Amino acid sequence: MERADAARNRARILEAAERLFAAEGAPNVTMEDIARAAGVGRGTLYRRYPDRASIALALLDEHERVLQEKLLRGAPPLGPGAPPAARLSTFYAAMVRLLEDHAHLVLGAETGRSRFATGAYGFWRAHVRSLLVAAGVPDPDALTDSLLAPLAPEVYGFQRADRGLTPEQITAALTRLATGVLGGPG
Repeated sequence: MERADAARNRARILEAAERLFAAEGAPNVTMEDIARAAGVGRGTLYRRYPDRASIALALLDEHERVLQEKLLRGAPPLGPGAPPAARLSTFYAAMVRLLEDHAHLVLGAETGRSRFATGAYGFWRAHVRSLLVAAGVPDPDALTDSLLAPLAPEVYGFQRADRGLTPEQITAALTRLATGVLGGPG
């Protein structure tokens, strides 16, 4: 069980980091900046979080948990009860919102190979695979990661910054992908 003062420090650190990451971008924020903004010593900060990426991951984890709960227990089409194509399309739209709202965290925590090591990626993978199985798609393991690839932070950032696509355009393209693979209306 976490001590009350440790819980307060954790909350202060995460609040300060989220504020700083949003304002300045994670790569531009130092651990010293976070400690100062949170009003904690560097030792307190480093005991819990060894680097910026671990802080970004902790913040992102909170946002991802909310989405995971909606996938498991929310109303259709995001939650159970809708056809697989509709669920995948709605999942894509929710992930685009997550990427749009929290790109500053995702780019600090889930890029490159590290993306595959996160618990969230494992959850997203299990979700997409279950939709493929429900739709009767043969060999779902061969397709699951390909359907998640467009949600990689680097891909999303490239589409937004370099290609100038809007979140709505990206969501529409992903909906076409979902219905193309799983059939039926998205």
